[in-house]
Amino acid sequence: MPHRQAHWSIKPVAPEAFLHAVPEHPLLAQVLYNRGVATPQQVRAFLDGEHAAVENPYKLRDMTQAVRRILKALQKQETICVYGDFDVDGVSSTALLVIALQALGGHVGPYIPDRVDEGYGLNVDAVVRIAGQAQLLITVDCGIRSLHEVACAVEHHLDVIVTDHHSVGKALPPALAVINPRRPDCPSKFDRLAGVGVTFRLAQAVLRAASQERWCPLKPDQAAEVEASLLDLVALGTVADMMPLLGENRSLVRRGLAAINHTPRVGLEALMLQSDLRAGLVDATAISFRLAPRLNAAGRLGDAKLAYRLLRTHDATEAHTLASALNSFNDRRRTLTEAAQSEAESQLAAVMADDPAIFIVGSEHFEHGIVGLVAGRLTDRYYRPAVVMHHDVDEARGSARSIPEFNISQALDEVSHLLVRHGGHHLAAGFTVARANLPAFREALHALAARTLPDRTALRPTIVIDAVTPLGSINWGLVEQFARLEPTGQENPPPTLLARNVSVRGVRTVGNGKHLRLVVDEGTHGVVFDAIAFQQGEWATHLREGNRIDLAFQVEVNEWQGNRRLQLNVQDLRPSTA
Repeated sequence: MPHRQAHWSIKPVAPEAFLHAVPEHPLLAQVLYNRGVATPQQVRAFLDGEHAAVENPYKLRDMTQAVRRILKALQKQETICVYGDFDVDGVSSTALLVIALQALGGHVGPYIPDRVDEGYGLNVDAVVRIAGQAQLLITVDCGIRSLHEVACAVEHHLDVIVTDHHSVGKALPPALAVINPRRPDCPSKFDRLAGVGVTFRLAQAVLRAASQERWCPLKPDQAAEVEASLLDLVALGTVADMMPLLGENRSLVRRGLAAINHTPRVGLEALMLQSDLRAGLVDATAISFRLAPRLNAAGRLGDAKLAYRLLRTHDATEAHTLASALNSFNDRRRTLTEAAQSEAESQLAAVMADDPAIFIVGSEHFEHGIVGLVAGRLTDRYYRPAVVMHHDVDEARGSARSIPEFNISQALDEVSHLLVRHGGHHLAAGFTVARANLPAFREALHALAARTLPDRTALRPTIVIDAVTPLGSINWGLVEQFARLEPTGQENPPPTLLARNVSVRGVRTVGNGKHLRLVVDEGTHGVVFDAIAFQQGEWATHLREGNRIDLAFQVEVNEWQGNRRLQLNVQDLRPSTA
């Protein structure tokens, strides 16, 4: 059988009292209950799209100091530098804050570091250059671990405001203000915001405060319009950074998607055209799999400023030129990722029999910009934490992806004495290590993972199944009901259903054998569906027509040449025992 057997966690049936009290489709009600929406009032609020209670942005620690300093810079016409990152969250954060401050009459410009030459986060050379031109430096989606660099800025008489959402180290940088909802002393409940969400809260506070001042070019109602115009950028960064789409994030993304689908900014409209998307059909999935990869491709293989310019341009010709360039970068990114994954798999072949607790591979052939993608593919395929590094002459720069059982950010903290810099989340992180320390780093990380994950035979992904239902219940009406859950994504995934004892009527592989195509039916209802199982092509050698299987799947709409039909997106399958 295929090597990765997932654990199926089937949610218990919701209480009868709840199902009777909620006048919705029973399967929709069950899914909502599974998401923690457990009262009729909560169901109405969730489905009607009522905005989650918007907290006062000043509940974010240091917001008062940050706003006060920015207002001073605006009033005195000081030069402000917004220092971002090269991924979608960082680029959208940079664009958002620059737009907001320029609308208030600020002298402000962006700085997005080069992934290859500078790496992630603040660097001393950039800080020194900025100090010669600006009086205020504001970081977005970075800076929380840049203690030395912020200290350098202070020494050069540059005021610094740090905004970030990555995990906090043992000490905070010596900035004038440090806005990060992950700070232990932060009373806000914004701890799950993306970097762009934190940036939006800062922009919101500044817009509202500045519009009350006599010197401000915007009246309060005009400032509110600018604030609303930023929500599409919040949606882009939040979805691309795989933040939970519940509560505050869901509210922000929902409003942002409405803006994208109603009046997309010129650059996004051009990128949508390159992505075979049109206004009205952009959802969180479209951002994740079509828009975000193209925006990210600029920073991975070229210059992230191309993506920034695309989000800022008002010229349709420039927008189409930039969007075409991003599309070309994305095509190249696919090719390079495939080649790097093949090399990574070759490196791992010699150790797979030992079932290592963590995969660590590296090569001078790996492009800086795609190591995180390769690490993610290894983790998805083998359900192990994975570290993939690009080897330079003096340093190795790596990205890590992990599983819930192994906190990779915490692991890097434990070996930080061997690292030049590092940062990230519990499931994804990045780092730089000197080549001289690379053997010790590998050994320490292997030992740490082995201690943390002693029983590798029990490690397997979990598929949470919302309900068991016959294929006969799948129809367009149900799809319309499930659409009310949008935007779906991290922690609010599309519903996963389980159909038992389904008959296989056709089986073949597509995508050079990587993916599985099925035709399935359930004789009792006479219903036949096409199904696609991505990255599960190896099942083809185990299935024959007439086999009975259990399917864990999501329902999706397949559009091709103007035709729309329902298809099953198979999350997992196994032979039926019924």
